[in-house]
Amino acid sequence: MADRTAPNCHLRLEWVYGYRGHQCRNNLYYTAAKEIVYFVAGVGVVYNTREHKQKFYLGHNDDIISLALHPERVLVATGQVGKEPYICVWDSYTVQTVSILKDVHTHGIACLAFDLEGQCLVSVGLDSKNTICVWDWRRGKVLAAAPGHTDRIFDISWDLYQPSKLVSCGVKHIKFWSLCGNALTPKRGVFGKTGDLQTILCLACAKDEVTYSGALNGDIYVWKGINLMRTVQGAHGSGIFSMNACEEGFATGGRDGCVRLWDLNFKPITVIDLRETDQGYKGLSVRSVCWRGDHILVGTQDSEIFEVVVHDRNKPFLIMQGHCEGELWALAVHPTKPLAMTGSDDRSVRIWSLIDHALIARCNMEEPIRCAAVSTDGIHLALGMKDGSFTVLRVRDMTEVVHIKDRKEAIHELKYSPDGAHLAVGSNDNSVDIYGVVQRYKKVGECIGSNSFITHMDWSTDSKYLQTNNGSGRRLFYRMPSGKEVTNREELKLVQWASWTCVLGPEVNGIWPKYSDINDINSVDANFNNQVLVTADDYGLVKLLRYPCVKKGAKFKKYLGHSAHITNARWSHDYQWVITIGGADHSVFQWKFVPERKSKEALHIAPQETLADSNSEESDSDQSDVPEMDSEIEQETQLTYRRQVYKEDLPQLKEQCKEKHRATAMKKRERAPGSGVKLHFIHGYRGYDCRSNLFYTQTGEIVYHVAAVGVVYNRQQNTQRFYMGHDDDILCLAIHPLKDFVATGQVGRDSSIHIWDTETLKPMSVLKGFHQLGVCALDFSADGKRLASVGLDDSHTIVLWDWRKGEKLSAMRGSKDKIFVVKINPYLPDKLITAGVKHMKFWHKAGGGLIGRKGNMGKTETMMCAVYGWSEEMVFSGTCTGDICIWRDMFLMKTVKAHDGPVFSMHALEKGFVTGGKDGIVALWDDTFERCLKTYAIKRSVLAPGSKGLLLEDNPSIRAISLGHGHILVGTKNGEILEVDKSGPITLLVQGHMEGEVWGLATHPHLPLCATVSDDKTLRIWDLSPSHCMLAVRKLRKGGRCCCFSPDGKALAVGLNDGSFLIVNADTLEDLVSFHHRKDIISDIRFSPGVGKYLAVASGDTFVDIYNVMSSKRVGVCKGCLNYITHLDWDKRGKLLQVNTGAKEQFFFEAPRGKRQTIPATEVEKIDWSTWTCVLGSSVEGIWPVISEVTEVTAACLSNDRKVLATGDDLGYVKLFRYPVKGKYAKFKRYVAHSTHVTNVRWTHDDSLLVTVGGGDTCLMIWAHEPEGHREFKHCDSEESDIESEDDGGYDSDVTRENEINYTIKALSTNMRPMTGVKPHLQLKEPSVDERQGVVSGCGVVLHVSSRQQ
Repeated sequence: MADRTAPNCHLRLEWVYGYRGHQCRNNLYYTAAKEIVYFVAGVGVVYNTREHKQKFYLGHNDDIISLALHPERVLVATGQVGKEPYICVWDSYTVQTVSILKDVHTHGIACLAFDLEGQCLVSVGLDSKNTICVWDWRRGKVLAAAPGHTDRIFDISWDLYQPSKLVSCGVKHIKFWSLCGNALTPKRGVFGKTGDLQTILCLACAKDEVTYSGALNGDIYVWKGINLMRTVQGAHGSGIFSMNACEEGFATGGRDGCVRLWDLNFKPITVIDLRETDQGYKGLSVRSVCWRGDHILVGTQDSEIFEVVVHDRNKPFLIMQGHCEGELWALAVHPTKPLAMTGSDDRSVRIWSLIDHALIARCNMEEPIRCAAVSTDGIHLALGMKDGSFTVLRVRDMTEVVHIKDRKEAIHELKYSPDGAHLAVGSNDNSVDIYGVVQRYKKVGECIGSNSFITHMDWSTDSKYLQTNNGSGRRLFYRMPSGKEVTNREELKLVQWASWTCVLGPEVNGIWPKYSDINDINSVDANFNNQVLVTADDYGLVKLLRYPCVKKGAKFKKYLGHSAHITNARWSHDYQWVITIGGADHSVFQWKFVPERKSKEALHIAPQETLADSNSEESDSDQSDVPEMDSEIEQETQLTYRRQVYKEDLPQLKEQCKEKHRATAMKKRERAPGSGVKLHFIHGYRGYDCRSNLFYTQTGEIVYHVAAVGVVYNRQQNTQRFYMGHDDDILCLAIHPLKDFVATGQVGRDSSIHIWDTETLKPMSVLKGFHQLGVCALDFSADGKRLASVGLDDSHTIVLWDWRKGEKLSAMRGSKDKIFVVKINPYLPDKLITAGVKHMKFWHKAGGGLIGRKGNMGKTETMMCAVYGWSEEMVFSGTCTGDICIWRDMFLMKTVKAHDGPVFSMHALEKGFVTGGKDGIVALWDDTFERCLKTYAIKRSVLAPGSKGLLLEDNPSIRAISLGHGHILVGTKNGEILEVDKSGPITLLVQGHMEGEVWGLATHPHLPLCATVSDDKTLRIWDLSPSHCMLAVRKLRKGGRCCCFSPDGKALAVGLNDGSFLIVNADTLEDLVSFHHRKDIISDIRFSPGVGKYLAVASGDTFVDIYNVMSSKRVGVCKGCLNYITHLDWDKRGKLLQVNTGAKEQFFFEAPRGKRQTIPATEVEKIDWSTWTCVLGSSVEGIWPVISEVTEVTAACLSNDRKVLATGDDLGYVKLFRYPVKGKYAKFKRYVAHSTHVTNVRWTHDDSLLVTVGGGDTCLMIWAHEPEGHREFKHCDSEESDIESEDDGGYDSDVTRENEINYTIKALSTNMRPMTGVKPHLQLKEPSVDERQGVVSGCGVVLHVSSRQQ
């Protein structure tokens, strides 16, 4: 089996040939260390000319197009193109990022400039408005932004003598800006009679409000204030692309190839005409100049950099060369020397020395060059041209040997045979021609049979076979030199290939992602010695894979640098280097190959290595040698928390249903009930998919979350208080260092984070507008001022907030895989760590971004928890295999075995740590994890007598741990909260159901008890009196969906998911009888009233069975329903059943035989029902909301005094209606606490409490019923109904009118002459007096409706 891991060797960028001169200006400067900074493709280059060395900044992910140097000349700002382009400010000495500025510009960043102090940075975008933005770049904050101009802006500069003034110029305009507050205000420059209105390409500011600018026609325009003062005519022969101000004066460079120096008053000093110098040529065009002291740097359109010494200005040094604009496709390496040959659409072929990092020869051809090959003896260089011809040159002196044109379409690939006898030439004419080298390149064969253009070819070592790939993804073989196709694959079994550059074939299957079209990898080259393969693709990535890689989707290491497609990649002859060439960026990159054994040493030398992320990354696909994931973690990583309907969508959905109400708005709607409910107690704790979400507050209360509620539990009084600000599942909770505030994050389309006070239960701050789908991890900084959060979006975005201001400080994509925990460094609040699936990253804030580096750990483990230790660089993390990893900075120092199975939670103490794992053990450790000081096993045998319930099993999986008040607080996966005394006894404080939906709920006929049954396969009895505890629990074979007490309360019937049901003793929960007659789920079960003689059992397969309880026999079956049964109710006499089905049908059956009855609606209302839990029928018509297509009412229950109907629905709302609920869309009181669907609601026997269960949130909630007239302050949990109250007397006519006014902004539609007055048809008709009176009394409703039609 081939190894499917990424190779251990790696590449390091060693040299980049070229300079980006095309489409860019002013992008070449001297740094303070006299190094030269510029950019090529997506790489910032710092070039030391004295030592001939380059350093690289690799923080961008697309073409860099703008650059600015900080006034102190150490920091550099670069801007890139892309869909979400960003600006990096980086240090030219260490080539590390200092700040990232993002989220404002689109398309790209065209210009950048620092102000005189270097505090502010201005940037110009490439969007349609050419937005100008001023940044406080250290903080990554936007100070001001404004649309720049309707046309392209070419240059922007700060006025060096007046702070907060800027000048921008571009296509036919120049603008003078002033920055005041956060507003940027422009004034257009006035050209007047002094000069022609034309495009200004560059500018420089001088004192006394003078601005010098270079124009397209070669003149210098001099501005005073906003007026054109004078022009310097013919300063250059044509457009002036660059202007640079320094202490001595100004330097300008133009399209005419000249550089001119001017003194401070813009009097000419000298002219340097580069075209006339030795290295010059006709058509040389200057794009960038930089003048420092007696040195001048000049960058040209054709990717050269010259250095001119002023006193010897006729001899400029050519210090960097590259290909000119045009696609670069041809690459060949010399077979015996460290040379690379490239050829481009600029028609030049160039030979580069890989040792001296220099261009040693160039030769211009007649045609654009598309491919190249060097003969085996290194004497001939063959070049394939775009016009279908090919030329052979002597390498020694670049003289032509032969020029042959046999084809019309471009030659895309050519190769010499290993024995040097033949040259194979593949063209876009779908054929390969074979030429004999010694016969002066006479054509000796032709390979046909391809149905598409030839893309790649390789010879066999014995030169007898050729394999080809073509554009349609076919692989063909030919016998050489005749060119006959080989159809019998048997004879190819033993063929050895001399090189492997093909992208198809079993050996390179792994280069393709699992799902990809076969044309985005442009080039491959195998290194047989080290068994690695390098690939180059359309996304600008260079990848290293093992060779051979047989399975699709192999693991790789990837390297960024090229911005767009990479057209070719080749190993040098001795495998020391990889050369890659970029198509659009026409640059040549030289990468040093670091084989496996050296990898370790290299870490300590190269400063670049620490840029782990930008320079090398493990593949996107997971590594295959990772051990099997723990089942619990596996489950959790698959939870998506996506909702069909988010609560945020309700307003729009209601809008869509507006039509429906117009009709009903006129009718009288049932008003809301007088009494209300108030949340009293919740049985439940969210442990099954959350960790570390349980803490002691300042006052010794306990704070945690369940469903959509933050709970503060007082263990002395056994009471709970609630934070009800969320409206969907809370997924994470973090506590402020002072333990008085808590942050909670929820699920939602635009999910929010609430920071609230545990005493007053009031929100201090709500943060939203950034995370999509949900927030899965939170952490406060040690000073409590910052908060870090992680989202559930696909890239698990990390955001750092100043939470009191509600301000986002920094953000960055976290990881493709799920992140479980984020922690801010307690000593350095600019640093943080994230840990998760196959992921441990160390981040530091850089302006508005974060820079992350992977922890160096050999093979990647999944981390479940992490904490900082006793110093700023120590980090401890718990893995999914039970180890604790100890990190210093980002290096793994050692691992300690701590638990069997995953370590889910850990907590740092003053001296030492406490950990909890899936094995149900709490362990106390010393401060280095050398010794385990004590362990506590969570077992039933040590449960203290004061416990509020029962442990479901020994050693439950521990998900949260925290310490305080002499105790250890433990939260388990089974939804239990326990308090462990340091001496050993364990008290159970709160518990709820485990993971799985809870549907079954029944209240006792005369005691304050209720029973629940859940998909977690347990049946539980709960005490609803003030002791609030679980009295009994029993494990079942299967999950259950319904239960019911017998009328005397002694028996309890339970329906299970496999179609069976039990009747158990209500006290001991021991079986009395059980039946299994159905295959589908039992959905409802009911004892008949009175003595409970019959038991009706409804199932998912459309039947209701009726059993005689005394004789335990089935006595009747109700048939005739077309869909699964959802609800059942008996009448008072025990003779009639009403049934609801999933298709919203209502049926009646006679008991005990089960004969179906048809009863008119008017009669149904007269029947005396023993219970009412159905959701259909005229007496409950009003409970269905306006948007009933989207949401279902799942449960209802009528109070015993028949006044209030409680319902539960799919959106998690509990609603109270006045019974009977006739007429549509009745008004109600609405309560949010459950997060997902409410599956069942029941009143207790005396109506004092309402009990509800939530499906996915596993909670049992107890609500106190507050009768009418009982008016204490309302929680924010009751809301008015869906439709606004239309019957409240409507509007006053003025208000109606104002409500109807449409404030449309008539921008850009300026009239030629001002018009006054209102056109007749737009005049509002004044209502007459009697109309006015009418409005106020009667027709208010009508008017209101019409105003809603707008």
